[in-house]
Amino acid sequence: MSTPRRVVITGTGLITALGTGTEKCWQAAINGQSGIAKITAWEDPKLKVNIAGEVKDFVVEDFIERREARRMDRFCHFAIAAAELAMKEAGTPIGADKPNGYEPERVGVIVGSGIGGLASLEDSHKNALEKGFDRLSPFFILRMIVNMAPGRISMRYNARGPNWSPVSACSTSAHAIGEAWKSIRYGEMDAAIAGGAEAAITPLGIGGFESMHALSTRVDDAATASRPFDKDRDGFVMGEGAGIVVLEELEHAKKRGAKIIAELVGYAANSDAHHETAPAPEHEGAQRCMRLALQSAGMQPSDIGYINAHGTSTPFNDLHESKAIRRVFGDHASKLMVSSTKSMTGHMLGAAGGAEAVFSALALSRGIIPPTINQFTKDPECDLDYVPNKAREVRVDAAMSNSFGFGGTNAVLVLKRYRD
Repeated sequence: MSTPRRVVITGTGLITALGTGTEKCWQAAINGQSGIAKITAWEDPKLKVNIAGEVKDFVVEDFIERREARRMDRFCHFAIAAAELAMKEAGTPIGADKPNGYEPERVGVIVGSGIGGLASLEDSHKNALEKGFDRLSPFFILRMIVNMAPGRISMRYNARGPNWSPVSACSTSAHAIGEAWKSIRYGEMDAAIAGGAEAAITPLGIGGFESMHALSTRVDDAATASRPFDKDRDGFVMGEGAGIVVLEELEHAKKRGAKIIAELVGYAANSDAHHETAPAPEHEGAQRCMRLALQSAGMQPSDIGYINAHGTSTPFNDLHESKAIRRVFGDHASKLMVSSTKSMTGHMLGAAGGAEAVFSALALSRGIIPPTINQFTKDPECDLDYVPNKAREVRVDAAMSNSFGFGGTNAVLVLKRYRD
């Protein structure tokens, strides 16, 4: 096996309920703003839940020509736009004709989605029932399937390396970033565009999660409905958007003079093998995943200063994640800062891990820890420092980002503040 290479983040693209663009999302997050409000895209009086973290300022024509955009689902719009934001920030050159350019065959695109083109599925099925299945659009399948997001991104940037999509529920984009990291670390690629996108705030999406009793029903107070680790949490609030990063092999990034945001140093993935939706007792699988991620980074628990928690605002997840962190970090757990940015963005499902990796990278590079908002009543069983309600200016050297999904799938990323 070749000597592992260092991998750095040089570009970020965020689209969340807090806004379109990394800087807009970051400023809103550190100001403790909520992006949760009543759903505006549609209305269904039969559903109890009518709140979500919609992206309200997104203008697709700012990123994609209108005719082309009509051939895609909203999740794909988000993925392409976030990739463009990340590539613009990174300035990553692809092509031998460019100074210090990467060979196209050495640049990959790994971008996933937990659900994919749900709105396109709903609309097409409704139209087919009304007009006939022989009247389906020839773009129906292409709008729906998840891997069209990395496919279109690869075509846009002539990235001819690996092009694929993980689909692992709420761990999707953390898996995408972690697998891209491994491929660069061990020489299979030199750079990658990685992350995830989601656009499942549809009647079918909300209705499906509502039927599972997974969503918050605090519809009369939308801005405070997502309250991870609070004693009165009652379920998650769905969000949408995308989180994309550009990853590069360190020496090439330095050679071209790239601005390095953070270093990705560890990643692990595993399974609870326990239940379709419920975490294993005390999140045993998450415990193992965090330990494996630390091992892959060559770090001790005491090296971590901040954890961007999965923190969904559901009773079981928040309790078991807190216990898992206690088990893994021991006495150091009391010194850790732990926050859930889902309190502001909502739960972006397959895009959550990508967005939270970006928040973690910025926390390291800018020396500010985003808060967990809506901390009103302390839960005695969730006994960590959740950075309640207000961001904290403090510099830490390393951070962990947790992502856990239905099916018992877990992914953990470890990032470090970059030092040459």
